[in-house]
Amino acid sequence: MHDFSRIDQARDILDRQRMRGRRIGFVPTMGNIHAGHLKLLERCRAECDFSVASIFVNPLQFGPAEDLADYPRTLERDRELLAAAGCDLLLRPTVEDVYGENPQNSTRVHVPDLSERLCGAARPGHFDGVATVVTRLLNYVRPDIAYLGLKDYQQYLIVRKLVADLGMDLRIEGVETVREADGLALSSRNAYLSAAERRAAPELHRTLHAMACRITGGERDYAGIAANGREDLEAAGFRPDYIEICHAGTLRPAAAEDTELVILAAAFLGRTRLIDNLRLAIDPAALA
Repeated sequence: MHDFSRIDQARDILDRQRMRGRRIGFVPTMGNIHAGHLKLLERCRAECDFSVASIFVNPLQFGPAEDLADYPRTLERDRELLAAAGCDLLLRPTVEDVYGENPQNSTRVHVPDLSERLCGAARPGHFDGVATVVTRLLNYVRPDIAYLGLKDYQQYLIVRKLVADLGMDLRIEGVETVREADGLALSSRNAYLSAAERRAAPELHRTLHAMACRITGGERDYAGIAANGREDLEAAGFRPDYIEICHAGTLRPAAAEDTELVILAAAFLGRTRLIDNLRLAIDPAALA
């Protein structure tokens, strides 16, 4: 595995791959590699000739009171896992490489509307930081395909839109969420959970599943279903930021005639903020 911190070194290798006509796949990460990341890499390697992963803890997507300083950094272990999984190139640039000496004065990318809902409302500026760093990383790597996990479904939609709006010549592929046996979505932040919190954490996914069952069973009072879901999470010890049923393409509140839905939630368990979602399709005949 090639392993570079300098962007120009990675570009030299990538230019040679392109000259050979090889399809380049890209998996952007913030490190602390787990099975969810490795699933992205597995899909990347299956569909592309040359696989690239990045590790970059992006300061612009963390708010002032968030966990930038504490975010898990496990570079040596990450290198070993990525190499063992067959990654061809690891890019791990510094903050100065990406943003210059003053990240706060760097050019930002903003995706209207999608960025301002749900996690965007709860974490102002977060998705500007995501959109900015993803745009830069995509420009460095210039992949044919980039792979994102669907656990961060809002992020996936935002990146897909910025790629389309900016006319980038690549495809964004979403990869299904990898879960523990009890349903908890894999996340680097799961490491913050205490033993008791870890036992309670799967209730987030169970609540979304129960809501989905009500919808597929014919209920259409989406506001009422979401309110019940919030009550269930609070009873299980969570502090919800939001739990909503939305149109799967726009993330606007679901209407009775919508056939593609997504249930999304973000909730604190102790100091750990967990997110999850569940997508479902409604048979149009059921709406008649």
